[in-house]
Amino acid sequence: MAGARLVLMRHGQSLGNEANLFTGWNDLDLSACGHEEARRAGRLMRAHGLRFDAAHCSMLRRAIHTLHHCLDGLDQPWLPEHKSWRLNERHYGALQGLNREDTIARYGQEQVQQWRRGFAVIPPEVEPDSPHHPGNDPRYAMIPDADLPRAESLAMTLERVRPYWQDTLLPDLRRGRSLLVVTHGTVMRALISHLDGLSPEETQTLEIPTGTPLVYGVNEAGTVKQMGHL
Repeated sequence: MAGARLVLMRHGQSLGNEANLFTGWNDLDLSACGHEEARRAGRLMRAHGLRFDAAHCSMLRRAIHTLHHCLDGLDQPWLPEHKSWRLNERHYGALQGLNREDTIARYGQEQVQQWRRGFAVIPPEVEPDSPHHPGNDPRYAMIPDADLPRAESLAMTLERVRPYWQDTLLPDLRRGRSLLVVTHGTVMRALISHLDGLSPEETQTLEIPTGTPLVYGVNEAGTVKQMGHL
């Protein structure tokens, strides 16, 4: 397929992944393994001859630092960067910061699995005075309070991400501009679901590896075709 390239990538392993936490919008950095995964991804994209016109990522440091490692590996550290809360990980509400095994011990395997992967299942909401409420974080001060999540399902994450695809990413791709998007596991599920036309059942079972570029081709008509992981 002639035209632009879109590369979607989940950040490298985070400290939250390493500790088996519900991380969500909790702003944890990459683990030592995650830093290396990100550097390796940048070198891999360069070896495959990928070049980009702009880069996009979330407002969370594990995605930002992954992007910077990738840009160094690509020898494109000067590339324009765009950060958006719409590319943030799913907000896990009151589960954020909790260890998954401890949560299973408290609520049971079935309930926790529903919170994690149920397409429309919403975890318990975070309280307004919690440090995990995005309204208490200055980086989100310009976002209307009504738009800030207190907890999200996978379906809600898809609705949050879709406008960014439609209004920001797709117009650039149609103009032939290739884009690198570094984001999070649930946002990857949402984007892949939208681009590949997956059902809710297919979407909630997607496994997204850390630090692994997924390449799409996009033509001038906006037709998107998955070309696979590098």
